[in-house]
Amino acid sequence: MVKKIKVAILYGGKSAEHTISIESARNIVKAIDKEKYDIVLIGITKTGEWFLQDINYLLENRSISRPLQTSTDKVVFLPQSNGELYNITNPSKKEIVDIVFPVLHGTYGEDGSIQGLLRIANVPFVGSCVLGSAICMDKDVTKRLLRDADIPIVDFISYSNITKVNTDDILFKFGTKAFVKPADSGSSIGTSKVNSSASLTVSIKKAFKYGKKVLIEELIEGREIECGVIGNKVPKASCLGEIVPNDEYYSYDAKYIKKDGAKIIIPADIDKEKSDEMRFMARRAYEVLGCEGFARVDFFLLKDGRFFINEINTIPGFTSISMFPKLWEESGMSYSKIIDRLITLGLEKFYKERVISLNY
Repeated sequence: MVKKIKVAILYGGKSAEHTISIESARNIVKAIDKEKYDIVLIGITKTGEWFLQDINYLLENRSISRPLQTSTDKVVFLPQSNGELYNITNPSKKEIVDIVFPVLHGTYGEDGSIQGLLRIANVPFVGSCVLGSAICMDKDVTKRLLRDADIPIVDFISYSNITKVNTDDILFKFGTKAFVKPADSGSSIGTSKVNSSASLTVSIKKAFKYGKKVLIEELIEGREIECGVIGNKVPKASCLGEIVPNDEYYSYDAKYIKKDGAKIIIPADIDKEKSDEMRFMARRAYEVLGCEGFARVDFFLLKDGRFFINEINTIPGFTSISMFPKLWEESGMSYSKIIDRLITLGLEKFYKERVISLNY
């Protein structure tokens, strides 16, 4: 009998997207091949503590706002633990995992933090490593690298919380119409569509609430197109999907709260030549930014055929309405096969990195 691969699914976390992470984890647990994988669930509280979770507790039909279990075993990965979870509550209990699947959206999950910890612990994990994660989490850095690689992006200005914001410069560059968002946060949290000089100041203040850096972008009136990418050295792109928001833009509420927040069209109604061009650019951006495993690439497509990459999400949502799994299902890969492929890529990445010499 072939030994099952033990997968630790990390979810929750110190992020504004904590509850969405729980929903993503629930869907992954439902879809994962139970004949091939054993599952260890690790819930991370909003204060950053790690606790083992019960599968039945997670899968119960309930509101995603229900808190994680915190009366169970408290665990942590130690440096060079090679997959062994140290049980703080009961040190005699041992749990050794083969790979970690971080389903942690936003801060501390997509920004390279958890990836660095897992590298120090010497345990394989799904998704991009430290650099690719950190780059894609910072929309300012992402845009600069894409621009240097001649990949089309929306014009922007950025400010950190230690520099003075010059609203006159912003108004001169973009007028009174722009998008304001935290540069180092995710899922449209803290994002505002600006239509006046008065709302600009308010929106910048709101964005700084969720990040250390703010991005102000030119307002582009275009279709919102998304593409899923999977792979390490040779990434592949899914078909394209379109988001048609019922609000002014694809807000956090439209993504996760409102049942009718947006209409999803898969595949997007785009001619093959343009679709192939955008899919190529999605793979190109993925490579330029050092992504591995998987990511979702978001575009704006204008009426005249021009398109711009908006951002790249290295741990896209896996909820029942999330685009990434839907795009790949339309492209011929079932939810279960998506998870299987991502785990395989994580293991491949880990064992290839082990041949790199650390001695001289």
